[in-house]
Amino acid sequence: MHDAIQKYVDMNILSGASAVVIKDNEIVDLKMWGQMDMEQGKPMRPDTIFRIFSNTKKVISVAAMMLYEQGLFSLDDPLEKYIPAFKNLRVLKKGADDPSQTEPLNSSPTVRQLMCHNAGFSYGIFMESPVDALYLEKNVLDSDSTLEQMVEKLADIPLANQPGVRWQYSVSVDVLGRLVEIWSGQPLDKFLQENIFAPLGMNDTGFYVPPENHHRFAANYVPVNPLDPMESGLNLSPEHPIGGTTTRKKFFSGGAGLVSTLGDYTRFIQMLIGKGEFQAVRILKPETVKLMHTNQLPEGLGLVLPSWPMENTGFGIGLAVKSAPGQGEPDAVTGEYHWGGLAGTHSWVSPEAGIAGIIFTQRLPGFFHPFSHDFKRLVYEAFA
Repeated sequence: MHDAIQKYVDMNILSGASAVVIKDNEIVDLKMWGQMDMEQGKPMRPDTIFRIFSNTKKVISVAAMMLYEQGLFSLDDPLEKYIPAFKNLRVLKKGADDPSQTEPLNSSPTVRQLMCHNAGFSYGIFMESPVDALYLEKNVLDSDSTLEQMVEKLADIPLANQPGVRWQYSVSVDVLGRLVEIWSGQPLDKFLQENIFAPLGMNDTGFYVPPENHHRFAANYVPVNPLDPMESGLNLSPEHPIGGTTTRKKFFSGGAGLVSTLGDYTRFIQMLIGKGEFQAVRILKPETVKLMHTNQLPEGLGLVLPSWPMENTGFGIGLAVKSAPGQGEPDAVTGEYHWGGLAGTHSWVSPEAGIAGIIFTQRLPGFFHPFSHDFKRLVYEAFA
């Protein structure tokens, strides 16, 4: 595995990477490759700070389930119970070619559907339907807005699908972040800091990188040829408005806004592996963690990202869940739960094998890039 990732660095496909392997919830391998900043010649280090993009979704989902345990909501509550503006939602007609072609909802979207990306929302960035143009026009994920303002914009945009009929990757977890604020009565960043980051010792995780830590913030790169993931060559990427940031901002993106280190995120994953507990700190009950990595989608509904169907995969609460091995995968992947981030931060846990892996880099796009598949495959082989 070490050699395989080194080849990606040698080929200038990755600037650098950092990874940890866990067995029976103990770290058994920690490895760094290459550089965190090629322009400044900075080697990758254990405390490098990464933009973790959609790995944020797992953290927000845990936050929501902490409030679920307090009885502040039920999974099948309609969203409009907590966000009254959603009472007036409409949905794009099937086959419509204009976002004005809408119809009434068959049912109100629920909290469970929101957590599972089948509430009917879209993302805007993938241009999957006429609705996406409105997401961009209204700048739904504006870094200068608040979560409350984001939800107000969404209330004026039709859903892309009837609730429950399709899994569609979306702004759902950003909306969930707003619900965490409503249920807890606290800003999202404050709730996370007090209830997850501080208790778990995640000292470098948050929605921005303070000035004293800028020297540890990894540079982000884009491939010279985005259409070929195995072509050599990287260019420095402009800073992303939602992901890693070096200044405080109003928008706490529950879907993609956190920065973290490999060490911090490892503690978070070890908490999940520990059924909600890590080093005598309990975040969730075991039955809640089990619920999170149990498929919540209706029978027959699978995951399809743009141009990429994820075979044998369902979705729990903030986590994809493997229902059976794919081609060339070991039986131990059954029950594996995982997700990743846009710039190449991936984590997965196999309860069956008692192993887990986390690998971080900064490459756009790095979402399920071949390097992460090789990492996981070779870790499984090593323990087989």
